[in-house]
Amino acid sequence: MSKHYVLAAGGTGGHMVPAAALAEELTRRGHRVALVSDERGVRFPGLFAEGPGGIQTHVLPAGRFEAKRPAGWPGAVREMLRGRAMARELYATFKPAAVIGFGGYPAMPALLAAFANKIPTAVHEQNAVLGRVNRLVAGRVAAIATSYKTTERLAAKHRDKVHLVGNPVRDAVLALRTRPYPLLEEDGIFRVLVTGGSQGASVLSQVVPDGLAMLPVTFRRRLQVTHQARIEDIDAVRAKYAEHQIPADLATYLPDMPEQLAWAHLVIARAGASTIAELTAAGRPAILVPLPSATDDHQTANAREITKAGGARCIPQPEFTAVELAKQMQKLGLDPAALENAASRAKSVGRPHAVRDLADLVESLDAPVSRLPVGKPVHKAAYA
Repeated sequence: MSKHYVLAAGGTGGHMVPAAALAEELTRRGHRVALVSDERGVRFPGLFAEGPGGIQTHVLPAGRFEAKRPAGWPGAVREMLRGRAMARELYATFKPAAVIGFGGYPAMPALLAAFANKIPTAVHEQNAVLGRVNRLVAGRVAAIATSYKTTERLAAKHRDKVHLVGNPVRDAVLALRTRPYPLLEEDGIFRVLVTGGSQGASVLSQVVPDGLAMLPVTFRRRLQVTHQARIEDIDAVRAKYAEHQIPADLATYLPDMPEQLAWAHLVIARAGASTIAELTAAGRPAILVPLPSATDDHQTANAREITKAGGARCIPQPEFTAVELAKQMQKLGLDPAALENAASRAKSVGRPHAVRDLADLVESLDAPVSRLPVGKPVHKAAYA
């Protein structure tokens, strides 16, 4: 039976990518989907297509509560309530069977409206630390879908509604799982992908070119780099690579990320939720530099599982220097067998059925008789 679902998400890539993956899966199953986000989210490049059979998109106002600016809280409350009223108007015509939140303040008005209208709800947490909005609504939603076996800041009283599903990735990334790790010969091209996530990372731009320049000349001459950089950094980064005579393609955004992952032998990246999900889905070894200012230090928590499995090396940003990068690169890159083993270990902690399991959970929300067993995964095979 075709149903209607509302997905509510903040506007960053970490929220939007899993929301888009779920939207595609629900649409494939014959359902209709509406996305609620902010201006950034509904315009996120390459994720959502409107039109017949496509995804409806809606921008709702949502106040942001900043701890350092309490004077702005009354205005944030007014915006949140205005967004809730607009969401209730949407529900009067769209009539969703359930509303799913993916975190971020733009998700809050849609969830508040669902609570008011007694519409079944769930949230999905992409990170290894339960986010602020998901913590605020955890007691009122029917289910909490998580991406890691251990999720910090998750109250014990809510654990009976937790379902480990993983973090959905795009189909094009998931397809890499069946492809072998790219052949790496001892004297062949060594391809490095550098990405700071959807917004880039200045520290990678500052350190990586100089770190690669410190590699032994026989290794350095084999490098082929693709580097995603902030627009304000890109000219300086391009000049550094040219100075060091390292072939490098520079871009502020990589729309073909699945293709970039397909040929990468090593990824140097932040430890955002989507990055970790894609590395473990595709099976790519990495050097991770968690963002130290991330809320609740969630990127460090995100990196633990893949690092413990042996699929990545994690370097705290204060220790991320050109010398340290060159050292870790040599440990990984000079032994093709070790690098391929790291790729396999990264893949071992991937959850390739995340979008299927999440869609199954979502479809169960408005059918109490067939509700999933409390706290049980939808498909045990997904976690083997």
